[in-house]
Amino acid sequence: MSNTAKTAKNPKTIRVMIADDVTEMRRSTRLMLTAIPNVEIVAIAKDGREAIEMARTHKPDIALMDVNMPHTNGLKAIAAMRAERPDLACIILSAERDTETLLEAMAVGARGYLTKPFTTEQLIETFERVSQNLEVKKRQTSQVAQLRQQRDLILRELAIEYVKQQRTDAKAMRVLEQVTAYPKCDRQLLVALAWVYVQRQEWEKLKELKKRLPVTDQLKR
Repeated sequence: MSNTAKTAKNPKTIRVMIADDVTEMRRSTRLMLTAIPNVEIVAIAKDGREAIEMARTHKPDIALMDVNMPHTNGLKAIAAMRAERPDLACIILSAERDTETLLEAMAVGARGYLTKPFTTEQLIETFERVSQNLEVKKRQTSQVAQLRQQRDLILRELAIEYVKQQRTDAKAMRVLEQVTAYPKCDRQLLVALAWVYVQRQEWEKLKELKKRLPVTDQLKR
């Protein structure tokens, strides 16, 4: 076996949920999905309410959703699922391709639309487009998170330096306010910010900050 083959990474598995109230449609859709590599069907729902519960439990990456289902229709189910998991990508399955349904599907965040009956080729084309867009969005989200983490680290280092220098100017105050905005920030930085507020006579800000300080660290005026 070549080194390239040994080091090659397997594409990430895509977790999929199918929701349709017609048994034959669920079976045929599942069969079609076997033609797509790296797809794992993690849930199959018979109605919208069940789809919401299964999405919460199994956390699929992509959900194929019929529009007209009992209890909760597909569009309402999508809205409910994406309210909890905005990164969930949904593909609408509908017997009709009317403008109103298409617009409603887009409004609740559907990424794809297939008109029944659809072919395996049509499903593959839509599925691959949606999965590629999903992967791009995940990479973008990851990059944003990394940049935010780098920014937070720089701000924290800057705040620590300002504390060492015993700075109480407006810039030092702004940096400390940004760093201590997080619920789990360092207690020492909270105390340092409180001291800056005292020096700058920012009494209202100090009053709010003291609510977050342990009793033993609260400054007495």
